[in-house]
Amino acid sequence: MSILEGEGVTKYFGGLAAVSDVDFHVDQSEIVGLIGPNGAGKTTLFNTISAAIAPRPGVIRFKGKRITGLKPYQVCRMGIARTFQSVKVFNNMPVFENVRLGSFFGTATRMSSAESAKEAEELLDFVGLSAMNTTLAGDLTLVNQKRLEVARALATKPELLLIDELMAGLNNTEVAQAMKLVTSIRDKGITIFMIEHVMKAIMGVCDRIMVLHHGVKIAEGTPQQVATSQTVVEVYLGE
Repeated sequence: MSILEGEGVTKYFGGLAAVSDVDFHVDQSEIVGLIGPNGAGKTTLFNTISAAIAPRPGVIRFKGKRITGLKPYQVCRMGIARTFQSVKVFNNMPVFENVRLGSFFGTATRMSSAESAKEAEELLDFVGLSAMNTTLAGDLTLVNQKRLEVARALATKPELLLIDELMAGLNNTEVAQAMKLVTSIRDKGITIFMIEHVMKAIMGVCDRIMVLHHGVKIAEGTPQQVATSQTVVEVYLGE
């Protein structure tokens, strides 16, 4: 059963089609990867899903309901959360308060201060940051800022999480830890749609992969099918 569907999703910037007539779907409990060269339109597609920008034309549905035209906060409160290619944390706020913001403002139901504090503590423990709850977010390393952003997104209680390059800039050990975190999130019942350039990660955790090139979907299938696609090899993976 599809939790997310897009039909004919298109977005132009001036005369350039960043995303062109893309159909896609993400099924409940899947981990779906989105890959392609830089400038392929991956983050633009995520921006249309999260309502940062509107597709024109095109329709996006979440759990069967059209979300095209909604505001970002409305999409978030419906159950779609995201992280960003360039980490966006509140640098001058402690780690703990960064996560509590997700609880306070990212859900449709109100939470008490005690409830949000308990939620933040549990999520910081889940992502491995419980020992840093009083640290200013801006003082964290890159890998920990990425984990913090994931925790804040999870605080909104999403059913679908969009992850944009969680593993960029990480070393091999950190990539392995991030892969484990992604599968642990899915084990919590959260569907994942992820952009990633680290092919070890994409091939290791995804059930299905979609490939964009110049804004057009050029391939889709299992990791094995995508890895052996001559088209994908030529435009992205190389020999």
